[in-house]
Amino acid sequence: MEVKFNIRRYNPETTDTVSHFQEYQLEMDEASTVLDGLIRIREEIDGTLSLRCSCRSAICGSCAMRINGQAGLACNTKIVDVMQDNDSPITVEPAGNLPLIKDLIVDFQPFWSKVEAVEPWLQPEGEQPESEYIAPNEDMLHLAGVMACIMCGACVSDCTVLEVDDRFLGPAALAKAYRFVGDPRDDADDYRLGRLNEYGGVWDCTRCMQCVEVCPKGVAPMDRIMVLRDKAMEAGYTNTNGARHAKAFSDSVRHSGWLDELRLPIKSFGIFNLKAMISLIPTGIRAQMNGKMPPIFHKSIPGAENIRKIFDKVESKK
Repeated sequence: MEVKFNIRRYNPETTDTVSHFQEYQLEMDEASTVLDGLIRIREEIDGTLSLRCSCRSAICGSCAMRINGQAGLACNTKIVDVMQDNDSPITVEPAGNLPLIKDLIVDFQPFWSKVEAVEPWLQPEGEQPESEYIAPNEDMLHLAGVMACIMCGACVSDCTVLEVDDRFLGPAALAKAYRFVGDPRDDADDYRLGRLNEYGGVWDCTRCMQCVEVCPKGVAPMDRIMVLRDKAMEAGYTNTNGARHAKAFSDSVRHSGWLDELRLPIKSFGIFNLKAMISLIPTGIRAQMNGKMPPIFHKSIPGAENIRKIFDKVESKK
């Protein structure tokens, strides 16, 4: 079948350092992957095309890139699955949120720096055992999913927070942090959770679920981040905007059956945080002008007692 590729090109060594798209057309088998097509382009049509690849088996993670606007492994993406129609090309771009080196190759140094920042190694206390640190199998089962991460960077590529704030640790690093916080052989939970509770940590995730959607191994980084939030609050790290927001949200729904949107930001930032309170004034004015100002008197909805029973039941199972 005839396939068109629209590939974003960039070469810092030329006089024209502005990235641009270049289209290629070739015959491919229906069983071919996007990586098969890219390699054929490089070997048979344009030897200047630069990309990373290695295993071709969705193991090494080298070929993560954006395909039709969404991150994925080129070796694990069949052409027939991303062809919109016979005339539309398959758009291939480098992974996002990482510095571009050339064509489809990005610099992973910021990625590894953030992974290193969460100290991804065991920090046990007490006497060192004669052989190795042993943990019961049942205590490690919940880590099986997160240990499947191949560090491909697909989640980082499509993280909406990293697009606007590169100080965010990112889904890959936070999923790796969960792997050690949840390891029964590690004794640095309090230290780890304290650091993860700081700016750029677990509370900066907006729960857009992009990392869950694009992860080729089902690691579900966002789910791990949510668990880390719970663990941080259970450990007493509650004096942050994020923790206060979560508690205020929960308390409001539990008390009245629905969200008190007027008081939520006040309780999240703290009423004595004058800078934050002043920053909310323009939002309040726009809400008032558009008829979206929440009611001043927040009343319980009918059946709110049933919602409280749900909260009680969930908490009793913790």
